[in-house]
Amino acid sequence: MTTKPKVAVIGAGLGGSVAAILLQKEGYSVDVYEQSPGFSRLGAGIHLGPNVVKVLDKAGVGERLIETGVQPEAWISRMWDTGEVLCDMAIRDVSVERWGAPYLTVHRGDFHKVLVDAVAPGSIQFSKRLVGLDTKGSDINLAFMDGTSATADIVIGADGLNSCVRDVLLGAEKPRYTGVVGHRSLYPRELLTNFDMQDFTKWWAPELHVIVYYITHNRDEVYIVTGAPHPEWTSEASFLPCSKDEFVGTFAGFEPNCRHILECAPADGITKWAFFERDPLPFWSEGSVVLLGDACHPMKPHMGQGAAMAIEDAAMLVRCLKETGDDVTTAFKLYELNRHERTSRVQATSRYNTWLREETDPSWVFGYDVFGEPLRTTAAA
Repeated sequence: MTTKPKVAVIGAGLGGSVAAILLQKEGYSVDVYEQSPGFSRLGAGIHLGPNVVKVLDKAGVGERLIETGVQPEAWISRMWDTGEVLCDMAIRDVSVERWGAPYLTVHRGDFHKVLVDAVAPGSIQFSKRLVGLDTKGSDINLAFMDGTSATADIVIGADGLNSCVRDVLLGAEKPRYTGVVGHRSLYPRELLTNFDMQDFTKWWAPELHVIVYYITHNRDEVYIVTGAPHPEWTSEASFLPCSKDEFVGTFAGFEPNCRHILECAPADGITKWAFFERDPLPFWSEGSVVLLGDACHPMKPHMGQGAAMAIEDAAMLVRCLKETGDDVTTAFKLYELNRHERTSRVQATSRYNTWLREETDPSWVFGYDVFGEPLRTTAAA
């Protein structure tokens, strides 16, 4: 093509927003179509490992996120009942030297706002739920639930677990419920009475865990997320309200410090979220349509790397388009070749929930640099 292709990104979540930012920096015309009616500060925390902060630096938002989030002193893993330390891995003082960038924990909504603000003004269109793609002509035609339509040369499906773009490529298929839910609570630090909480702690039981950490720069918000068996999930909703009795009672045998953090949570605002996943897909693209993030490799959140994989995907996709001079077919093949093995490994590791339970070297995750990694051009033997 003599001019850069016009790109439609479906989904203005974390991966979609980063894809838009990086593409616009390279001179692409990008429209982002988001099904929700607008941006909102969703009450959840998120980890930004050094591997993803490197991408965010490239996107021009790294410094703002350092000013927004927390650089935790250490990752601490403890036994659920005794509090015995299983892993005490320094992070803050070693992250830049060892892995090339800081490690951050941040409010997901604050992170999302930083990204949305960095997308070119007017690029994001809200209340645009994709319902169909027509790839038969020279352009791709997009149809939305509100009756409007649009065209693009490239479509990037960053529309999450229940991706419409994925369904177009591979047929509709529900994701697999994993039999596990995560409880969430976020509350002001002032409610955490008579306790000096560390920056990050995970308590491990055989089938249960509790994670607590700060998500604002001045450490004034406490975030709790858990994992617990739950026999079935029949609701169409991704999360449901949860009573405080269930929230605290599920972890009744945990050691006193952990229980104290749970008991300080206000009764309103506690939720439980179903964890879903899919098997690795047979392909990630067809023609000029391509998937990234949860649309092609949803995973359990037990490594804190789900969003990171979407953001790495976005960066690699843009890198491959640039590398091939916008030869879309070659770029998409190169993209999948250079992402499939890594995302599959992270997906499998997340499934088994053993990440940093004990002392280990996490450099294969945190040290990865999507821009510096040599591009593979052939599959591994």
